[in-house]
Amino acid sequence: MLVNELSKKTGLSIHTIRYYENLGMIKGMTDENVTSNNYKHYDANTIERLEIIIEAREVGFTLAEIKKILISWFETTDSKPETLELFQAKIKEIDDKMRYFKQTKSLLEKVCEKIQNANDWSLKLKNVKKAF
Repeated sequence: MLVNELSKKTGLSIHTIRYYENLGMIKGMTDENVTSNNYKHYDANTIERLEIIIEAREVGFTLAEIKKILISWFETTDSKPETLELFQAKIKEIDDKMRYFKQTKSLLEKVCEKIQNANDWSLKLKNVKKAF
Protein backbone atom coordinates (compact mmCIF):
# COMPACT_ATOMS: atom_id res chain seq x y z
CA MET A 1 0.00 0.00 0.00
CA LEU A 2 1.06 3.58 -0.57
CA VAL A 3 1.52 6.20 2.14
CA ASN A 4 -1.92 7.76 1.60
CA GLU A 5 -3.65 4.42 2.20
CA LEU A 6 -1.43 3.81 5.22
CA SER A 7 -2.47 7.22 6.51
CA LYS A 8 -6.16 6.37 6.13
CA LYS A 9 -5.76 2.99 7.85
CA THR A 10 -3.84 4.33 10.84
CA GLY A 11 -5.31 7.81 11.22
CA LEU A 12 -1.82 9.34 11.11
CA SER A 13 -0.93 12.15 8.76
CA ILE A 14 1.37 11.47 5.84
CA HIS A 15 3.83 13.92 7.39
CA THR A 16 3.86 11.93 10.66
CA ILE A 17 4.35 8.63 8.84
CA ARG A 18 7.28 10.05 6.91
CA TYR A 19 8.71 11.48 10.13
CA TYR A 20 8.60 8.03 11.76
CA GLU A 21 10.23 6.60 8.64
CA ASN A 22 13.01 9.20 8.83
CA LEU A 23 13.59 8.15 12.44
CA GLY A 24 13.95 4.53 11.31
CA MET A 25 10.84 3.30 13.11
CA ILE A 26 9.17 2.05 9.92
CA LYS A 27 10.46 1.29 6.45
CA GLY A 28 8.86 1.64 3.06
CA MET A 29 10.07 -0.25 0.02
CA THR A 30 10.49 1.16 -3.46
CA ASP A 31 9.77 -0.91 -6.54
CA GLU A 32 13.12 -1.32 -8.30
CA ASN A 33 11.36 -1.95 -11.62
CA VAL A 34 9.76 1.51 -11.54
CA THR A 35 12.17 4.37 -12.13
CA SER A 36 9.68 7.12 -12.91
CA ASN A 37 8.71 7.83 -9.29
CA ASN A 38 9.90 7.39 -5.74
CA TYR A 39 6.68 5.88 -4.39
CA LYS A 40 7.20 3.70 -1.36
CA HIS A 41 5.07 0.71 -0.55
CA TYR A 42 4.26 -0.43 2.96
CA ASP A 43 3.18 -3.86 4.18
CA ALA A 44 0.96 -5.07 7.04
CA ASN A 45 3.99 -5.09 9.35
CA THR A 46 4.13 -1.31 8.97
CA ILE A 47 0.55 -0.96 10.19
CA GLU A 48 1.39 -3.08 13.23
CA ARG A 49 4.46 -0.95 13.96
CA LEU A 50 2.46 2.27 13.61
CA GLU A 51 -0.26 0.93 15.93
CA ILE A 52 2.43 0.18 18.53
CA ILE A 53 3.85 3.68 18.09
CA ILE A 54 0.40 5.24 18.53
CA GLU A 55 -0.39 3.24 21.66
CA ALA A 56 3.05 3.78 23.17
CA ARG A 57 2.78 7.55 22.58
CA GLU A 58 -0.63 7.54 24.27
CA VAL A 59 0.81 6.06 27.48
CA GLY A 60 3.75 8.45 27.54
CA PHE A 61 6.68 6.71 25.88
CA THR A 62 9.15 8.96 24.10
CA LEU A 63 10.05 8.30 20.48
CA ALA A 64 13.50 7.07 21.57
CA GLU A 65 11.87 4.61 23.97
CA ILE A 66 9.41 3.49 21.30
CA LYS A 67 12.25 2.87 18.88
CA LYS A 68 13.85 0.58 21.47
CA ILE A 69 10.53 -1.23 21.93
CA LEU A 70 10.20 -1.75 18.17
CA ILE A 71 13.76 -3.07 17.90
CA SER A 72 13.18 -5.32 20.88
CA TRP A 73 9.90 -6.73 19.53
CA PHE A 74 10.75 -7.05 15.86
CA GLU A 75 14.49 -7.38 15.54
CA THR A 76 15.83 -9.36 18.50
CA THR A 77 15.26 -12.98 19.36
CA ASP A 78 15.16 -12.69 23.17
CA SER A 79 13.40 -9.40 23.72
CA LYS A 80 11.46 -10.15 26.90
CA PRO A 81 14.02 -8.82 29.44
CA GLU A 82 14.67 -5.63 27.47
CA THR A 83 11.00 -4.94 26.86
CA LEU A 84 10.10 -5.67 30.46
CA GLU A 85 12.81 -3.28 31.65
CA LEU A 86 11.46 -0.50 29.41
CA PHE A 87 7.91 -0.96 30.70
CA GLN A 88 9.01 -1.15 34.34
CA ALA A 89 11.02 2.07 33.94
CA LYS A 90 7.94 3.79 32.47
CA ILE A 91 5.81 2.58 35.40
CA LYS A 92 8.35 4.03 37.85
CA GLU A 93 8.37 7.32 35.93
CA ILE A 94 4.57 7.47 36.10
CA ASP A 95 4.62 6.71 39.85
CA ASP A 96 7.12 9.54 40.40
CA LYS A 97 4.95 11.95 38.41
CA MET A 98 1.86 10.90 40.36
CA ARG A 99 3.63 11.64 43.66
CA TYR A 100 4.73 15.03 42.36
CA PHE A 101 1.24 15.93 41.15
CA LYS A 102 -0.33 14.84 44.45
CA GLN A 103 2.09 17.10 46.34
CA THR A 104 1.40 19.97 43.96
CA LYS A 105 -2.35 19.48 44.28
CA SER A 106 -2.09 19.47 48.07
CA LEU A 107 -0.11 22.72 48.04
CA LEU A 108 -2.62 24.39 45.72
CA GLU A 109 -5.52 23.24 47.91
CA LYS A 110 -3.82 24.81 50.94
CA VAL A 111 -3.36 28.08 49.05
CA CYS A 112 -7.04 28.07 48.02
CA GLU A 113 -8.06 27.43 51.62
CA LYS A 114 -5.94 30.33 52.89
CA ILE A 115 -7.38 32.64 50.24
CA GLN A 116 -10.94 31.64 51.10
CA ASN A 117 -10.38 32.09 54.85
CA ALA A 118 -8.76 35.52 54.66
CA ASN A 119 -11.07 38.48 55.35
CA ASP A 120 -9.53 41.10 53.11
CA TRP A 121 -7.53 40.97 49.91
CA SER A 122 -4.25 42.25 51.40
CA LEU A 123 -4.35 39.40 53.92
CA LYS A 124 -5.14 36.98 51.12
CA LEU A 125 -2.04 38.06 49.21
CA LYS A 126 0.15 37.69 52.33
CA ASN A 127 -1.25 34.21 52.94
CA VAL A 128 -0.60 33.18 49.37
CA LYS A 129 3.00 34.40 49.54
CA LYS A 130 3.53 32.47 52.80
CA ALA A 131 2.18 29.29 51.24
CA PHE A 132 4.84 29.36 48.55
